[in-house]
Amino acid sequence: MHAPSDDELQLQAERLGASLRDTKQMLVTAESCTGGWIAKTVTDVAGSSDWFDCGLAAYSYEAKQALLSVNPHTLETHGAVSRETVIEMVSGALVHSGASVAVAVTGIAGPGGGTADKPVGTVWVAWKRRGGYPRAQVFVFDGDREAVRRQTVAAALSGLADFVD
Repeated sequence: MHAPSDDELQLQAERLGASLRDTKQMLVTAESCTGGWIAKTVTDVAGSSDWFDCGLAAYSYEAKQALLSVNPHTLETHGAVSRETVIEMVSGALVHSGASVAVAVTGIAGPGGGTADKPVGTVWVAWKRRGGYPRAQVFVFDGDREAVRRQTVAAALSGLADFVD
């Protein structure tokens, strides 16, 4: 995957917004490594108040616990960048919002922080509908910090588009 341009991200957000509006769904985002970039991208779309409920940027372990109800044991056992954590994040986002669909992201954008098991560019994304089961996917993106974050936003929006339709 290449690092998408602002225009490409905007087009994805516009298409997602149209699908959410047409299906009368509301979106919540739970973001760690993107720090609110997904929420910013979707709220750049005029009329997004019709389909965007809120965005939660939870970077620290404490914020993930307080804002998204991530279990401290999950963080201690699996770390912030894990399937288990992103699933708790996406579920917590729905619990703490009025939205009907959620996306959550957590990853290592770099330049530091990577390990042999979780290199820089490792990102988990999860999607969930209220009352449904979460779907999670791991990505390993190339590039610098901005490129990893841009690709994360694109993957989150792309997955939402598939999840909403």
